[in-house]
This record gives sequence, structure tokens and C-alpha cells, in this order.
Amino acid sequence: MTTAQTTSKSAAAIDKARAEGRAALIGYLPAGYPSVEETIAAGIALAENGADLIEIGIPYSDPVMDGQVIQAATTEALAKGFSVSQVFDVVQGITSRTDAAVLVMTYWNPVVRMGVDEFSRRLAEAGGAGLITPDLIPDEAAEWMEASDKYGLDRVFLVAPSSTTERMQRTVDASRGFVYAVSIMGVTGARTSVSTAAKDVVAAAHSAGAERVCVGLGVSNAGQVREIAAYAEGVIVGTALVAAIRDGGVDAVAALTKDLSTGLSRTGLTEEEA
Repeated sequence: MTTAQTTSKSAAAIDKARAEGRAALIGYLPAGYPSVEETIAAGIALAENGADLIEIGIPYSDPVMDGQVIQAATTEALAKGFSVSQVFDVVQGITSRTDAAVLVMTYWNPVVRMGVDEFSRRLAEAGGAGLITPDLIPDEAAEWMEASDKYGLDRVFLVAPSSTTERMQRTVDASRGFVYAVSIMGVTGARTSVSTAAKDVVAAAHSAGAERVCVGLGVSNAGQVREIAAYAEGVIVGTALVAAIRDGGVDAVAALTKDLSTGLSRTGLTEEEA
């Protein structure tokens, strides 16, 4: 297990950003939207314009956590015939051209259907950093814990405003790379303001021993990025990037990423903010 921990690609990417005096930027893209080739191109654009980590989402027929924009994108990808195994092509296409850590975000069922060991092996071979698993809790993750250790993959679990102290501790202990803090209760989607609960969730995760906490759900502009960068190690942007590729293609993703990255710096913060 120690070997896998020392080679955490997610931790390395976040620590590199921290050494540069900023939070890490994590961008989400659904695999296969608008096409596999465009997902790869958009991932490369993310990395070239300020993203430190990239989440590639596997389209799923019952996306309980996703808001309308992401649901529409994943539904379109599935309608075009996207298959789970193509996610490895996307990951490899990005990792072969960039230094960004690339994680796959997926509901657990597609992994189980392929086989946890098989999925993990193929992800590692594609250069992937690990998995973000929104509907898998550590108590039910024995097979994934074993496979992630075997292949040196990060395992990112989610914590929320509703997480009990015990649940928070268990999740922090089980995670590797970073802990994903959900800033709001409900589905994803760009919002005009970031929930104040986000800061409390991050503080609770830090108290439980988490070294790296990244905040997602609802972040859509540089101002919100700046707000979160004051207290979290990473900022996750999804819906706004999916809307960008929908409306303006890869160029729009590049432009938005560049803009979002202007909010990452932690320099110039007051002591209270930092």
C-alpha cells in the first residue's frame, strides 16, 4: 500500500500547485461528448490552459448526482454508442499528450460489470491516476481497495455537509490522492454563489486528517474559484466546462479554463482567508 501512496498522481499534481502558491484546478468532461476525439482534444486543452487534474466521466443511464447539462451530454454520448471501454482510449489520449493527472469519475455499476480488477488494470495501463466514485462508500469498497493498491491507483471518495463525524473519518482514511468535498446537497450544476457549507465540509475533512480536499458542485467562474482556493487544496469545475464544449467546442473549453485559472492564486490573501 505504501508504494501506491508514494506514487499518487493526484497528490503529486495538487502538491505541485500548492508549491506554486495556488490551489489546483480540476476540470470535468464526460467521455464521448460530443465525440471521443473531441473529449481528448478538450482534455488536452484543459491541461494546456491551467488545469492540473482532469476528471473524465463515464456516461451512465441513471446519473443520480448529475444536473441537467451533464445529464444531457451523457445521454447524447450514450445515444451515439459510447461504450465503457472507450474511456480508456480517452484517458490514454490525454495522458500521452499532457502531464495532468487524469481520473475517471464513474458510478460503480459499470466498473462491477467489467470486473473491478480488469477495469483497474486497464485504467492503470492507460496512464490513469485513479477513480472518483460518487455512489461507492468505503464500507462497500473492499474489492476496489484491493485493486487500487494492486495497480497503484488513487481512490477518491466523497464527503458532504451531511457526513457524520464517523463517516467523515472513515472516508478520509480510505481515500488516496484527495477527498472530494461536495459543497451542496443535491445535483451538480453551475450556481451563482458557492454554498457556505463548502468551507465547513473542508474544515471537517482537514480535522479528520485529510491533506488534500477539493471542492466540487456548483463552481462556474473565476470568482467562485478564488473563494474556494482560499481554504481548499483544489477546485473542481464540471457543468460550466460541459456547457462550454457544447456551445463553443474545444476553443471555448480552453478559454474558460484559462479564465478559471486566474482565480487559483492564494497569494495576496489575508491571514484569515489563507
